[in-house]
Amino acid sequence: MATLEELHEEASGCTRCGLAKGRTNVVFGTGGPSARLMLVGEGPGHDEDLAGEPFVGRSGRLLEVLVRQEVGLERSECYIANVVKCRPPGNRDPLPDEIEACSPFLDAQIDLVAPAVVVTLGNFAARTLLRTKERISDLRGRCYPFRGGHLVPTFHPAAALRGGGTVVAQMRADLVRARMILGGGPC
Repeated sequence: MATLEELHEEASGCTRCGLAKGRTNVVFGTGGPSARLMLVGEGPGHDEDLAGEPFVGRSGRLLEVLVRQEVGLERSECYIANVVKCRPPGNRDPLPDEIEACSPFLDAQIDLVAPAVVVTLGNFAARTLLRTKERISDLRGRCYPFRGGHLVPTFHPAAALRGGGTVVAQMRADLVRARMILGGGPC
């Protein structure tokens, strides 16, 4: 199996789908290579495409604050990735062929990091990893067995920026659930 660095190098030259044509940077992933907590979003936005790093804009700053306050971890202690590594035009949802093209990268990232808990951020990431069509509002509030660990779905931080206090409170509760599992508590 490749290392994260080798996988990143491979992704940097990827042209498996049409998203490669419009990218500024491949947004592979960042953080601790053996992190116990992995955060997975949908795909890079404008700021992430420019920086080449996931969750660097307003959503990222909110995510950092919530993870620090509710889980007790800094950004560098988590591993952060997205379902697709290139920005979809207009921040649209990734298409099935784009997800398929990128899935080997995310699968390998999960295998290499081997987190105890994966927190999916938003509808799209939860549906992709849980292979379901259920909505995030129906999935969140619980945890699911996932690749020898657990998966905790929560809202995307952009939804919290738009939706206000109720969404933020629900994200906080989901992150507390992740912290409890990391501490050896039940799913």
